Amino acid sequence: MTEQTIASTPPVFRPLVPADQAKLWHWLHIALWDPPPAGLRPIELLQAPGVRIYAEDWGRAGDVGVVAQVDSADAGACWMRCCPPSIGFAFVDEATPQLGIALEPEWQHRGYGRPLMLAALAAARAAGYRQVSLTVHLQNPAQYMYESCGFRKVELRSGYQLMVAALPPSTP
Repeated sequence: MTEQTIASTPPVFRPLVPADQAKLWHWLHIALWDPPPAGLRPIELLQAPGVRIYAEDWGRAGDVGVVAQVDSADAGACWMRCCPPSIGFAFVDEATPQLGIALEPEWQHRGYGRPLMLAALAAARAAGYRQVSLTVHLQNPAQYMYESCGFRKVELRSGYQLMVAALPPSTP
């Protein structure tokens, strides 16, 4: 099954809130993708300053995120935040939030990633962001889904592709 598969049950979306902090740490762990056959990275990696910046103290001013719910279960999340200069692997500038996305394994490859990403990009646009950045491993097939959501390849960074999506203002 591929990401283009139509989701059998359409997701509903809710904001990612501070009460989701424990789940966000879990989703960040899932988001740290390595090519198969590698499994999840050691949980201790979440404590590294360059990793924890993406999830610690969720709910700061400027944080934007959405949770996908399928059949009332939290299936995953897409979140973003701005970081100080040169912090984070997807740093572009202080006004561009860096995005993370993760789906629980049972919801992966079932057509939920693209609607989740689009809902998060809409939330970022509504929050006034003009663009969003992310990095993706060169072997991660999700990069094609990211391109279908408007991300464009910008440069290579240590074996990862930096991608940026422009968020033009909504027209009334």
